Amino acid sequence: MTTRSLFQTDSGALRAPWRIALFLTATIIAVVVVQAVFAPLLVGAAWFLTRSRLTVYFTGMAVALLLAHVVAMRLDGSGDDWNSIGLGRAASRPVVLAHGFLIGMLAIGLPMAVLLAVGWLRPERSQPGNAFVAAVRLLVLLAPAALWEELLVRGYAFSVIRDASGAPAAVLVTSLAFGFLHLQNAGANLQTVGQVVFAGVWLAGVLLATGSLYAAWMAHLAWNWTMAAVFHAPVSGLDFALPVWRLVDAGPDWATGGAWGPEGGLAATVGMALTLTYLMSRRRRREES
Repeated sequence: MTTRSLFQTDSGALRAPWRIALFLTATIIAVVVVQAVFAPLLVGAAWFLTRSRLTVYFTGMAVALLLAHVVAMRLDGSGDDWNSIGLGRAASRPVVLAHGFLIGMLAIGLPMAVLLAVGWLRPERSQPGNAFVAAVRLLVLLAPAALWEELLVRGYAFSVIRDASGAPAAVLVTSLAFGFLHLQNAGANLQTVGQVVFAGVWLAGVLLATGSLYAAWMAHLAWNWTMAAVFHAPVSGLDFALPVWRLVDAGPDWATGGAWGPEGGLAATVGMALTLTYLMSRRRRREES
């Protein structure tokens, strides 16, 4: 074995560990540059649109991750392009995006409706305000938040691991990484982080079933937006304090997720499992036809 073979395949492409290292290095450099140079320019617009500086951070992270993808694909010698990571033109068709968004809404919306019906979630009055405007602002805030997480976990890195070790390995590694990303959130514990890991499996399932990272992004966005803007519930331990009403946990934490929000409970697990089963069976039928 030569020194060159430790780093490159016979075709001249970087081996998988070095491709991941290249991507992570490009990500770190891009984040520093984008947050330092472009973020200050976005502060005013972000405050006007969402009343939150988090929009600047999330948008900057999404831009940085896109730049890291460009750099990694240009330098790794693999010949991969946007199609290989589910970001090609066909993957962005409106019907694919709508399908992903609907899956995300149903996966968490139906379980939350059941929790409301049995009284384990209860609406209470909140501060006055315009719920519609708040929902639009949340959409602007949550869209780049979901995008940068998908790009980091289920974009280039997922593709590299899948090509090197297979789809199951890619799902396992990226889902564990997805859970790790949420360890710093308020109220994180073994149950809630385990739920996030399963959410990573679910989102990877959306990606594999549709061949579209856009669809996984839409499912991720719809999941968060449905909890926050439609039901006014916490999202991964974050309470957005929306106007008119808010949902209060009135049931067992194992079902409702407690302070983490409904995605941390068993009801959300059932919603993800059912929609994932639907996606996988739909994919099998398509492959057999």
